[in-house]
Amino acid sequence: MNVAVHETIQFVTELKRYRNLVSDSARWAGFRYRDDDIVICTPPKSGTTWMQTLCAMLVLDTIEFDRPLTQISPYLDMQTAAVEDTLAALEAQRHRRIIKTHTPLDGIPLEPRATYVCVARDPRDVAISMDNHVANSDDEAFLKARSAAVGSDGVTEFDQPALSSADPAERFWAWAEGDAGGAQFTLVDVMTQLQTVWDHRTDPNFALFHYSDLLADLPGQLRRLAGILGIDVTDERIAEYSAAGTFSAMKRRADKLTPHVENGIWHDHRNFFHAGTSGQWRDLLDDAGLRRYRDRVAQLVGPELAAWAHDGVL
Repeated sequence: MNVAVHETIQFVTELKRYRNLVSDSARWAGFRYRDDDIVICTPPKSGTTWMQTLCAMLVLDTIEFDRPLTQISPYLDMQTAAVEDTLAALEAQRHRRIIKTHTPLDGIPLEPRATYVCVARDPRDVAISMDNHVANSDDEAFLKARSAAVGSDGVTEFDQPALSSADPAERFWAWAEGDAGGAQFTLVDVMTQLQTVWDHRTDPNFALFHYSDLLADLPGQLRRLAGILGIDVTDERIAEYSAAGTFSAMKRRADKLTPHVENGIWHDHRNFFHAGTSGQWRDLLDDAGLRRYRDRVAQLVGPELAAWAHDGVL
């Protein structure tokens, strides 16, 4: 299991440093906000790419992107690009910027004039999606891209993951009951991220979305998102964006929408969009497993946050 390095770094105020093999929140230190910035802050495998795509369609007023989504909406914390290059690319953007992060919000500087779009997903579905994510990752290509971008600094600080079990149930429990801070983002990492989002839920520049709500009513959630971002949009455009934002439509455009396709870190770009459904975890958890899982969640967060994390609003 990778072990995170939680240090203290100075931005405008004192922040926690979240660092693992994949990402480093210290990369935010050189970032300069603009008043209309959009920050998409989610746990991994919770609809991040989906929300990036929806925001990009609204901001750019198109369903056809002229470059990969990763370039339109960079993942600032990701260590497969030099931080200087990522910051320069963001500074050069003339359209309204959309920045992606998986860092808990006590690890990045917050700007009251920016808009923070937060997405949750039933953590049990996150576990299933993360399992596919790990299987689809080319570790050798990732380490090569990371080394080219930031060198080998820090690699030896993190324990390499043990060989994964062939039993999906065992893999689930390793994720649900594992430690924080690894590159695979365990349940405790997911809940830590969501707790920092939940703590800001009443702030006027924060908007909370849920994967299940997006599945249930994508046009309605798109219209809500447009209103939050202050973007006027017609019913016709909402219908067009909704059609382009379905799972099947996004999977067809995997070469443009899959993160970091330029680094070759996936065995299959299309398989990044694995299922796009909810409830696959039901095959793994019987009644006793559900009780064990709920007990674990109760150790991590309060009941209101747990209810929203699992069920959304709609």
